Amino acid sequence: MNTHDIKKIIKEQRDYFLSGETRSVNFRIKQLEKLKSAIIRKEEDIIRALKADLYKSEFEIFVSETGFLLAEIRHFLRHLRKWVKPEKVTTPIVLFPARSRIHREPYGVVLIFSPWNYPLQLSLSPLIGAIAAGNCIVLKTAPASNHTSRVIREIIENTFPGNYITVVEGHRDINRALLAEKFDYIFFTGASEVGKKVMEAAATSLTPVTLELGGKNPCIVDEDVNLEIAAKRITWGKFLNSGQTCIAPDYLLVHKKIRGPLIQVICNSVKRLYGENPVKNPDYGRIINRKHFLRIQSYLKYGTPVCGGNSDEESLYMEPTILEDVDPESPLMNEEIFGPLLPVIEAASVDEALGIVLEKPKPLALYLFSNNKQIQKKVVDSIPYGGGCINDTVIHFINHNMPFGGVGFSGMGAYHGRYSFETFSRKKSIMYNSPSIDLPFRYAPYTKWIYRLIRKIF
Repeated sequence: MNTHDIKKIIKEQRDYFLSGETRSVNFRIKQLEKLKSAIIRKEEDIIRALKADLYKSEFEIFVSETGFLLAEIRHFLRHLRKWVKPEKVTTPIVLFPARSRIHREPYGVVLIFSPWNYPLQLSLSPLIGAIAAGNCIVLKTAPASNHTSRVIREIIENTFPGNYITVVEGHRDINRALLAEKFDYIFFTGASEVGKKVMEAAATSLTPVTLELGGKNPCIVDEDVNLEIAAKRITWGKFLNSGQTCIAPDYLLVHKKIRGPLIQVICNSVKRLYGENPVKNPDYGRIINRKHFLRIQSYLKYGTPVCGGNSDEESLYMEPTILEDVDPESPLMNEEIFGPLLPVIEAASVDEALGIVLEKPKPLALYLFSNNKQIQKKVVDSIPYGGGCINDTVIHFINHNMPFGGVGFSGMGAYHGRYSFETFSRKKSIMYNSPSIDLPFRYAPYTKWIYRLIRKIF
């Protein structure tokens, strides 16, 4: 694909959008139903592709990819007709007899960049919102997960016309070519450094953006916890998809009284979840490619493995690893790990843990394990973050009724459920006035009694 092809795609989509076809709510619902059927029809191909790209198990694929998407579409089908209705808002009495409404209209032609770690879900989840809002879409998939990208392209090409939705594959040159064009909205999921470039490109044409980025997600563990439950939930959240999850706990801040016991229980949890030798476990994944494998492996020198630490470059296998004696100034503690390494930092109190978190950029997710209600409130109120859990990890992502997104360095904007519809819709205000009643006091000449009356009304 070259620059000419990209320009042609955008031109065709803009013409189709201007035809008004995508604005009908019946049209949008029909497209969502077609997408749902296509996902179900291609489920076996999806499983094979995700197995080839990330060695994901069928259970993990359903929970975090296909099942999540099908539930999201069902949620949209249940509620979309209500969401698209104009919203009634109150009108000040001075504007009597006018009525006020907020209409939601599609932006037009939108560009979606998707990442490789959850390649199906993070491609189609924003796509669902863009379809529901009535847009035309160019979907740029990640080359690293090429097997899944190929299946996504097949799903879209066999389901929708190219002047409505198009999948674009390719590397950085294609990304640059896309960003050089004028879109009406850009939705990006990926690394913070790339997100900066996306925002910089969007600024040249004043294109609005949503940035879903990553960050150093803290997991604070107070002394007042159920060690077994905490360890099991931390282990699951951290090593899901071999740690290649943007909302995975990135490091532990553990109360000094329970640091040793918690580490031991987490190591035991790893064995229970993945066995004595996780390389043989079909439920444990692999690193996406050699580049990321070597990057993650380089972090090992900044801490001491308490358990784990083994790896195999040829198969891209990296064992779930807990690290102590961590250098706080090292890349391990200042870059997003995005892999199966979990550094443990001791904290004398929750206040000390809060101080450590607040020194870092605002995280995409935050997790706290504590049964103390006052500590729960203090942590939630003190730290700016995208979303999170108390006494659990990761699962907040599944709730369609909550916005998912970052803040500051971890992103801007949010989506999921109605919030996806809102993200890809522009709010347009309109006031309906009556031609039958025309109050005279708004017109000149302005007498003193009219001025006094208006002051009282306001």
